[in-house]
Parts: sequence; structure tokens; C-alpha cells
Amino acid sequence: MSRYTGPRARISRRLGTNIFGTRGEEIALEKRPFPPGMHGQTRRRGNNNTEYLFQLQEKQKARFSYGLNERQFRKIYDEASRRPGVTGENMLRFLELRLDNVVYRAGFFATRAQARQFVSHGHLKVNGKRVNVPSYRVRKDDVIEIKAKTRENPIIQWNKDVLDRTPPAWLDRSSDGFSVSVYTEPLREQIDVPLREQLIVELYSK
Repeated sequence: MSRYTGPRARISRRLGTNIFGTRGEEIALEKRPFPPGMHGQTRRRGNNNTEYLFQLQEKQKARFSYGLNERQFRKIYDEASRRPGVTGENMLRFLELRLDNVVYRAGFFATRAQARQFVSHGHLKVNGKRVNVPSYRVRKDDVIEIKAKTRENPIIQWNKDVLDRTPPAWLDRSSDGFSVSVYTEPLREQIDVPLREQLIVELYSK
């Protein structure tokens, strides 16, 4: 399966950062800031780390953050490496332009996993047409909106009233909060995911 369904806090503790963006992960990282497992406290980060480990961890952070399996992630990397420009930045740009990530960035949903579920169930439209593929890549000037009936959903209403997420500069959210347009493709400095993408490039280049 492409969607991780195991313990989220375990992944975040292993990688040392809040991967899925939930409060439970923050609490777990505060209480137990070391890798999971019976030997977690004896193998704290910084001990016996290798170049390969750092590279692998960055790849896993990116993969879990955006909710991709290894095959999907590698496919995006391969496409990014074929495009002109910096491979790592191309890869992050492709990840950011996924439909599930765009509606998450717009503040419609609390997490990318929640955004992915709503997209998969057909609650989003792109340029007036229903799209239910989370990996759908949006383009400049595309308009993404929540379907009229879905706007009454309690989760949507709660997110609209409670979430205080300002969309990045490359997105333009409507005044009613139910649609967003892609102003331009994101630049590296507009992507706030704490990743060192060059390490991922080095890992796959071996």
C-alpha cells in the first residue's frame, strides 16, 4: 500500500522530526527524544552515524511527509533528474504540486493524510472537473475548489474555523476559503519542509 497505516509517532521518533504534523507526535518526541525500540536510548542520534544513514533518513523524511511509497517516490526523482535545472529542487517542486499537498497547503485540511482521503473520495474539483487522484499534478493558473456539498462537512467547517495556516506565496486562496488558485510554481525558498534534498540526490545517484 502507498499509505502508511502504522504508528506515526514511531516514524517521527526514528527520524527525529514531526513527520505527519500531529500533536501526538510532538508529545512523543518531547517525552522520548530517541529512536524507538528497547535499545533506542543507547543508540542516540549522533553516535555511529554514517553518510549513507543521513542520506537514507532524508529520503525517508520526504517519502513519509508526502505520503508516498518507494516506487512512487523513485518515479518522481527519476522525472526530476531528466528535467533541466537542479534535480533536488525539481523533485521538491513536483512533490509540492501534487493535488493532495496543494489542498493541504491551502489550509483546507489539517494533515496531508486527511487531504489525501478527501481527494480520493472525489470531494475536490480542478478547473471545474472532479479529480480523485491525490498524485494529480496541478499547473500554473489551475483553480482547485471543494465541492459545494462537501463544504458543509463538519471536518471542512472545523478546519476552516480553527486552522490558522497561511498559504504559501505561490497559492492564492479565495476570500470564502473554499478554493485556491496556483499563482505560480513554487521556488525552493517557498518550500518549508525541513529537508536536505541534495542528500537524497546523492543517495539515488550511487
